[in-house]
Amino acid sequence: MEFNNGLGDKAIQDVMQTYPEIGEILARYDIGCTTCKVGICLLKDVVSIHGLSKEDEAKIEIEINENLAKGE
Repeated sequence: MEFNNGLGDKAIQDVMQTYPEIGEILARYDIGCTTCKVGICLLKDVVSIHGLSKEDEAKIEIEINENLAKGE
C-alpha cells in the first residue's frame, strides 16, 4: 500500500495524532486503532493484517490518500 506523505511507514498512533480522521476511516472498516493501547503498528501493516478483501484495502488506501490531499 502506498500512502501520501510517507505515512505508511509511521506508527498508527502518530498518524492518528496528526490526522484523527484516519482513525475514523479505519473504524468504518472495523479496524479498531482508535481504541488500541499499543499503537506501534505501521499504517501500511494495520490495513493488511486485518484480513480485509483486496477491494476494501484499496478503498481504505484511496480514502486515506484523498483525505490527505484535501489537507495539503
